[in-house]
Amino acid sequence: MSRNHPIVAVTGSSGAGTSTVKKAVEKIFHRVGARAAFVEGDSFHRYNRKQMKEELAKTKLEGTNLSHFGPEGNLFDKQFELFRNYGRTGTGERRHYIHDEEQAAKFGQEPGTFTDWEPIPPDSDLLFYEGLHGGVVAGDIDMAKEVDLLIGVCPTINLEWVQKIQRDTKERGYSQEDVMFNIYRRMHDYMHYILPQFSCTHINFQRIPLTDTSNPFCVSNIPTLDQSMVMIHFLEPKPSVEYKLQLRGLIEGTMITGFNTLVIPGGKMIYAMELILTELIMNLMKKRGHVGS
Repeated sequence: MSRNHPIVAVTGSSGAGTSTVKKAVEKIFHRVGARAAFVEGDSFHRYNRKQMKEELAKTKLEGTNLSHFGPEGNLFDKQFELFRNYGRTGTGERRHYIHDEEQAAKFGQEPGTFTDWEPIPPDSDLLFYEGLHGGVVAGDIDMAKEVDLLIGVCPTINLEWVQKIQRDTKERGYSQEDVMFNIYRRMHDYMHYILPQFSCTHINFQRIPLTDTSNPFCVSNIPTLDQSMVMIHFLEPKPSVEYKLQLRGLIEGTMITGFNTLVIPGGKMIYAMELILTELIMNLMKKRGHVGS
Protein backbone atom coordinates (compact mmCIF):
# COMPACT_ATOMS: atom_id res chain seq x y z
CA MET A 1 0.00 0.00 0.00
CA SER A 2 1.48 3.32 -1.07
CA ARG A 3 0.42 6.96 -1.08
CA ASN A 4 2.81 7.82 -3.90
CA HIS A 5 1.97 4.83 -6.10
CA PRO A 6 -1.57 3.69 -5.20
CA ILE A 7 -3.17 0.47 -6.42
CA VAL A 8 -6.90 0.15 -7.15
CA ALA A 9 -8.20 -3.38 -7.62
CA VAL A 10 -11.59 -4.79 -8.62
CA THR A 11 -11.90 -8.42 -7.59
CA GLY A 12 -14.60 -11.01 -8.18
CA SER A 13 -15.31 -14.47 -9.51
CA SER A 14 -15.70 -15.47 -13.14
CA GLY A 15 -19.07 -14.10 -14.28
CA ALA A 16 -19.41 -11.74 -11.31
CA GLY A 17 -19.46 -8.57 -13.41
CA THR A 18 -16.08 -7.01 -12.61
CA SER A 19 -15.88 -5.69 -16.18
CA THR A 20 -18.90 -3.45 -15.46
CA VAL A 21 -17.03 -1.85 -12.56
CA LYS A 22 -13.93 -1.53 -14.73
CA LYS A 23 -15.87 0.57 -17.26
CA ALA A 24 -17.17 2.83 -14.51
CA VAL A 25 -13.70 3.26 -13.01
CA GLU A 26 -12.18 4.02 -16.42
CA LYS A 27 -14.62 6.93 -16.76
CA ILE A 28 -13.62 8.18 -13.32
CA PHE A 29 -9.92 8.05 -14.18
CA HIS A 30 -10.60 10.10 -17.30
CA ARG A 31 -12.72 12.61 -15.39
CA VAL A 32 -10.18 13.23 -12.61
CA GLY A 33 -7.15 13.10 -14.91
CA ALA A 34 -5.61 9.96 -13.43
CA ARG A 35 -3.19 8.11 -15.70
CA ALA A 36 -3.73 4.44 -14.90
CA ALA A 37 -1.60 1.42 -15.76
CA PHE A 38 -4.12 -1.37 -16.45
CA VAL A 39 -3.44 -4.95 -15.42
CA GLU A 40 -5.62 -7.96 -16.27
CA GLY A 41 -6.01 -10.74 -13.75
CA ASP A 42 -6.06 -13.37 -16.51
CA SER A 43 -2.52 -12.40 -17.45
CA PHE A 44 -1.31 -14.11 -14.27
CA HIS A 45 -2.70 -17.52 -15.16
CA ARG A 46 0.03 -20.13 -15.08
CA TYR A 47 -0.91 -21.87 -18.34
CA ASN A 48 -2.08 -20.77 -21.76
CA ARG A 49 -5.29 -22.27 -23.13
CA LYS A 50 -3.68 -25.30 -24.76
CA GLN A 51 -1.48 -26.03 -21.74
CA MET A 52 -4.44 -25.71 -19.38
CA LYS A 53 -6.38 -28.35 -21.31
CA GLU A 54 -3.40 -30.68 -21.11
CA GLU A 55 -2.92 -30.07 -17.38
CA LEU A 56 -6.63 -30.60 -16.68
CA ALA A 57 -6.46 -33.95 -18.47
CA LYS A 58 -3.60 -34.93 -16.15
CA THR A 59 -5.52 -33.92 -13.03
CA LYS A 60 -8.46 -36.11 -14.05
CA LEU A 61 -6.13 -39.12 -14.20
CA GLU A 62 -4.25 -38.22 -11.01
CA GLY A 63 -7.26 -37.06 -9.00
CA THR A 64 -5.60 -33.73 -8.17
CA ASN A 65 -7.04 -30.22 -8.14
CA LEU A 66 -6.46 -27.46 -10.68
CA SER A 67 -8.48 -24.36 -11.53
CA HIS A 68 -8.03 -20.72 -12.42
CA PHE A 69 -9.32 -19.88 -8.94
CA GLY A 70 -6.47 -21.49 -6.99
CA PRO A 71 -2.68 -21.23 -6.67
CA GLU A 72 -1.97 -24.24 -8.89
CA GLY A 73 -3.41 -22.41 -11.89
CA ASN A 74 -1.90 -18.98 -11.26
CA LEU A 75 1.31 -17.05 -10.75
CA PHE A 76 0.39 -15.47 -7.42
CA ASP A 77 4.06 -14.76 -6.74
CA LYS A 78 4.41 -12.81 -9.98
CA GLN A 79 1.29 -10.73 -9.26
CA PHE A 80 2.44 -10.08 -5.69
CA GLU A 81 5.84 -8.99 -7.00
CA LEU A 82 4.13 -6.49 -9.32
CA PHE A 83 1.92 -5.11 -6.54
CA ARG A 84 4.86 -4.70 -4.15
CA ASN A 85 7.17 -3.16 -6.73
CA TYR A 86 4.54 -0.77 -8.01
CA GLY A 87 3.53 0.35 -4.52
CA ARG A 88 7.13 1.10 -3.65
CA THR A 89 8.58 2.43 -6.91
CA GLY A 90 5.78 2.79 -9.47
CA THR A 91 7.41 0.11 -11.63
CA GLY A 92 6.81 -3.54 -12.50
CA GLU A 93 6.02 -5.93 -15.32
CA ARG A 94 2.74 -6.93 -16.96
CA ARG A 95 1.54 -8.97 -19.92
CA HIS A 96 -1.78 -9.63 -21.69
CA TYR A 97 -3.87 -12.77 -22.13
CA ILE A 98 -5.50 -12.95 -25.56
CA HIS A 99 -9.13 -14.08 -25.22
CA ASP A 100 -10.56 -13.83 -28.73
CA GLU A 101 -9.98 -13.11 -32.40
CA GLU A 102 -10.35 -9.34 -31.93
CA GLN A 103 -7.53 -9.28 -29.40
CA ALA A 104 -5.53 -11.73 -31.54
CA ALA A 105 -5.63 -9.24 -34.41
CA LYS A 106 -4.54 -6.44 -32.09
CA PHE A 107 -1.53 -8.30 -30.67
CA GLY A 108 -0.70 -10.50 -33.66
CA GLN A 109 -0.96 -13.76 -31.70
CA GLU A 110 -3.32 -16.70 -31.41
CA PRO A 111 -6.26 -16.58 -28.97
CA GLY A 112 -5.49 -18.37 -25.72
CA THR A 113 -1.85 -17.22 -25.55
CA PHE A 114 0.08 -14.64 -23.55
CA THR A 115 2.07 -11.67 -24.81
CA ASP A 116 5.62 -11.19 -23.54
CA TRP A 117 6.19 -9.48 -20.21
CA GLU A 118 6.73 -5.74 -20.58
CA PRO A 119 7.47 -2.82 -18.20
CA ILE A 120 4.60 -0.83 -16.71
CA PRO A 121 4.45 2.65 -18.33
CA PRO A 122 6.76 4.91 -16.29
CA ASP A 123 4.42 7.92 -16.07
CA SER A 124 1.31 6.32 -14.48
CA ASP A 125 -0.44 7.82 -11.46
CA LEU A 126 -1.83 4.53 -10.21
CA LEU A 127 -2.18 0.84 -11.02
CA PHE A 128 -5.59 -0.61 -11.82
CA TYR A 129 -6.15 -4.38 -11.55
CA GLU A 130 -9.33 -6.20 -12.60
CA GLY A 131 -9.64 -9.95 -12.14
CA LEU A 132 -10.08 -12.91 -9.82
CA HIS A 133 -7.41 -12.26 -7.20
CA GLY A 134 -7.10 -8.57 -6.34
CA GLY A 135 -7.20 -9.37 -2.62
CA VAL A 136 -6.23 -13.03 -2.46
CA VAL A 137 -4.41 -14.43 0.56
CA ALA A 138 -2.46 -17.65 -0.02
CA GLY A 139 0.35 -18.79 2.26
CA ASP A 140 2.90 -15.98 2.61
CA ILE A 141 1.19 -13.93 -0.10
CA ASP A 142 -1.26 -11.26 1.09
CA MET A 143 -2.34 -9.32 -1.97
CA ALA A 144 -4.98 -7.31 -0.08
CA LYS A 145 -2.36 -5.55 2.08
CA GLU A 146 -0.74 -4.11 -1.04
CA VAL A 147 -3.95 -2.55 -2.39
CA ASP A 148 -5.05 0.99 -1.49
CA LEU A 149 -8.65 0.61 -2.74
CA LEU A 150 -10.05 -2.93 -3.05
CA ILE A 151 -13.51 -3.21 -4.61
CA GLY A 152 -15.42 -6.49 -4.39
CA VAL A 153 -18.06 -7.55 -6.93
CA CYS A 154 -20.05 -10.51 -5.67
CA PRO A 155 -23.58 -11.08 -6.99
CA THR A 156 -25.73 -13.71 -5.34
CA ILE A 157 -24.33 -17.11 -6.25
CA ASN A 158 -27.11 -18.16 -8.61
CA LEU A 159 -26.88 -14.87 -10.53
CA GLU A 160 -23.11 -15.29 -10.75
CA TRP A 161 -23.64 -18.73 -12.28
CA VAL A 162 -26.33 -17.44 -14.66
CA GLN A 163 -23.92 -14.78 -15.94
CA LYS A 164 -21.11 -17.31 -16.34
CA ILE A 165 -23.33 -19.86 -18.10
CA GLN A 166 -24.67 -17.27 -20.53
CA ARG A 167 -21.22 -15.86 -21.30
CA ASP A 168 -19.45 -19.21 -21.70
CA THR A 169 -22.15 -20.83 -23.85
CA LYS A 170 -23.06 -17.84 -26.04
CA GLU A 171 -19.72 -16.04 -26.34
CA ARG A 172 -17.08 -18.73 -25.80
CA GLY A 173 -18.74 -21.77 -27.37
CA TYR A 174 -18.84 -24.09 -24.34
CA SER A 175 -21.64 -26.59 -23.85
CA GLN A 176 -23.83 -26.28 -20.77
CA GLU A 177 -22.40 -29.57 -19.50
CA ASP A 178 -18.85 -28.16 -19.80
CA VAL A 179 -19.83 -25.08 -17.81
CA MET A 180 -21.50 -27.18 -15.12
CA PHE A 181 -18.37 -29.31 -14.80
CA ASN A 182 -16.16 -26.22 -14.56
CA ILE A 183 -18.30 -24.74 -11.77
CA TYR A 184 -18.11 -28.02 -9.87
CA ARG A 185 -14.36 -28.44 -10.48
CA ARG A 186 -13.62 -24.94 -9.16
CA MET A 187 -15.74 -25.13 -6.02
CA HIS A 188 -12.93 -25.99 -3.58
CA ASP A 189 -10.76 -23.12 -4.82
CA TYR A 190 -13.79 -20.81 -4.97
CA MET A 191 -14.42 -21.36 -1.26
CA HIS A 192 -10.77 -21.04 -0.22
CA TYR A 193 -9.40 -18.32 -2.52
CA ILE A 194 -12.31 -16.30 -3.95
CA LEU A 195 -14.83 -15.92 -1.12
CA PRO A 196 -12.32 -14.88 1.61
CA GLN A 197 -11.35 -11.82 -0.43
CA PHE A 198 -14.71 -10.17 0.26
CA SER A 199 -13.78 -9.84 3.92
CA CYS A 200 -10.63 -7.90 2.92
CA THR A 201 -12.25 -5.39 0.58
CA HIS A 202 -12.93 -1.73 1.30
CA ILE A 203 -16.35 -1.87 -0.37
CA ASN A 204 -18.52 -4.63 -1.88
CA PHE A 205 -21.21 -4.40 -4.55
CA GLN A 206 -23.63 -7.33 -4.55
CA ARG A 207 -26.35 -7.56 -7.19
CA ILE A 208 -29.54 -9.36 -6.15
CA PRO A 209 -31.92 -10.48 -8.93
CA LEU A 210 -35.65 -9.93 -8.63
CA THR A 211 -36.42 -12.69 -11.13
CA ASP A 212 -36.38 -16.45 -10.60
CA THR A 213 -32.79 -17.73 -10.76
CA SER A 214 -33.40 -20.75 -8.52
CA ASN A 215 -32.07 -23.06 -11.26
CA PRO A 216 -29.33 -21.13 -13.09
CA PHE A 217 -29.17 -23.76 -15.85
CA CYS A 218 -32.79 -23.07 -16.82
CA VAL A 219 -32.54 -19.28 -17.00
CA SER A 220 -32.62 -18.12 -20.61
CA ASN A 221 -31.67 -14.46 -20.05
CA ILE A 222 -29.50 -12.65 -17.54
CA PRO A 223 -31.67 -10.43 -15.30
CA THR A 224 -31.18 -6.80 -16.25
CA LEU A 225 -30.08 -4.11 -13.83
CA ASP A 226 -33.69 -2.89 -13.69
CA GLN A 227 -34.69 -6.41 -12.61
CA SER A 228 -32.24 -6.25 -9.68
CA MET A 229 -31.35 -4.55 -6.44
CA VAL A 230 -27.76 -3.78 -5.47
CA MET A 231 -26.44 -4.03 -1.93
CA ILE A 232 -23.46 -1.77 -1.16
CA HIS A 233 -21.48 -2.78 1.91
CA PHE A 234 -18.76 -0.49 3.28
CA LEU A 235 -16.06 -2.35 5.17
CA GLU A 236 -13.38 0.34 5.42
CA PRO A 237 -13.68 3.21 6.07
CA LYS A 238 -17.02 3.02 7.85
CA PRO A 239 -19.51 5.54 6.44
CA SER A 240 -20.87 8.28 8.64
CA VAL A 241 -24.60 8.76 9.15
CA GLU A 242 -24.36 12.04 7.24
CA TYR A 243 -22.70 10.34 4.28
CA LYS A 244 -25.35 7.62 4.08
CA LEU A 245 -28.13 10.18 4.27
CA GLN A 246 -26.41 12.20 1.54
CA LEU A 247 -26.29 9.14 -0.74
CA ARG A 248 -29.93 8.38 0.00
CA GLY A 249 -30.79 11.91 -1.08
CA LEU A 250 -28.76 11.61 -4.29
CA ILE A 251 -29.87 8.10 -5.30
CA GLU A 252 -33.64 7.75 -5.50
CA GLY A 253 -34.97 4.56 -3.93
CA THR A 254 -32.00 4.00 -1.59
CA MET A 255 -32.64 2.08 1.62
CA ILE A 256 -30.32 2.09 4.63
CA THR A 257 -30.51 -1.52 5.82
CA GLY A 258 -27.58 -1.62 8.22
CA PHE A 259 -24.91 0.54 9.81
CA ASN A 260 -22.56 -0.09 6.88
CA THR A 261 -25.05 -1.18 4.22
CA LEU A 262 -27.19 0.49 1.57
CA VAL A 263 -29.57 -1.11 -0.92
CA ILE A 264 -30.27 0.71 -4.18
CA PRO A 265 -32.31 -0.02 -7.34
CA GLY A 266 -30.20 -1.96 -9.83
CA GLY A 267 -30.68 0.66 -12.51
CA LYS A 268 -28.82 3.14 -10.29
CA MET A 269 -25.76 0.90 -9.84
CA ILE A 270 -23.42 2.64 -12.30
CA TYR A 271 -24.45 6.07 -11.00
CA ALA A 272 -23.86 4.95 -7.41
CA MET A 273 -20.47 3.49 -8.29
CA GLU A 274 -19.41 6.72 -9.94
CA LEU A 275 -20.56 8.79 -6.96
CA ILE A 276 -18.86 6.62 -4.36
CA LEU A 277 -15.72 5.56 -6.20
CA THR A 278 -14.97 9.02 -7.60
CA GLU A 279 -14.60 10.36 -4.08
CA LEU A 280 -12.41 7.42 -2.99
CA ILE A 281 -10.15 7.71 -6.04
CA MET A 282 -9.93 11.49 -5.64
CA ASN A 283 -8.74 10.93 -2.08
CA LEU A 284 -5.97 8.65 -3.35
CA MET A 285 -4.92 11.27 -5.88
CA LYS A 286 -4.93 14.05 -3.28
CA LYS A 287 -2.65 12.03 -1.02
CA ARG A 288 -0.08 11.79 -3.79
CA GLY A 289 -0.53 15.48 -4.61
CA HIS A 290 -1.99 15.19 -8.12
CA VAL A 291 -5.68 15.99 -8.48
CA GLY A 292 -7.09 16.28 -12.00
CA SER A 293 -9.60 18.89 -13.02
